[in-house]
Amino acid sequence: MKIVFATNNKNKLSEIREILGSGFEVMSLAEIGCHEDIPETGDTLLDNAVQKARYVFDKYGYDCFADDTGLEVDALDGEPGVHSARYAEGTDHDSNANMDKLLRKLGDETHRSARFRTVIALLQKQQSGESAGEGSVLHIFEGKVEGSIIKEKRGAEGFGYDPIFMPEGYDKTFAELGLDVKNQISHRARAVKKLADYLL
Repeated sequence: MKIVFATNNKNKLSEIREILGSGFEVMSLAEIGCHEDIPETGDTLLDNAVQKARYVFDKYGYDCFADDTGLEVDALDGEPGVHSARYAEGTDHDSNANMDKLLRKLGDETHRSARFRTVIALLQKQQSGESAGEGSVLHIFEGKVEGSIIKEKRGAEGFGYDPIFMPEGYDKTFAELGLDVKNQISHRARAVKKLADYLL
């Protein structure tokens, strides 16, 4: 089955392909000739995911899914949330700058509970179900994993905030656990499993 994942992030793409397996031909934006910087101007993870999927569906005509992921830290009232990728001022997807800002803001705070949340929006050509616009059906899948923010970076695998996020029930960060374990327990894995269950 051919489907577009609205991303050019190689880490995300390989993670998704690994999780979905060989039954799906998951194409990136570059592979369908989409080189535009798709806007993400929503106020929520859901808004951004739908915005990206809608852009590809309307312009290129492919069934498409898009995700948006946020790290929500309780002591910071849910920050960085929808701004996770661009949390550090003047940067875009600079993981180290984002982690440094987060650790700085948390300081010596002892209440360090947090969660990763992924929302996936899937747009398909309309066959059945409720219409989400001209000729399309929208489905939403969400996954989250609870955990906490440690005080210093640990581990070399993964990406984003993985070196400072320790999932509940583990004594290692996502970056220490490695992709094989992360791909079984992560927020994205949980959302993608729901997506795959639906597609299958």
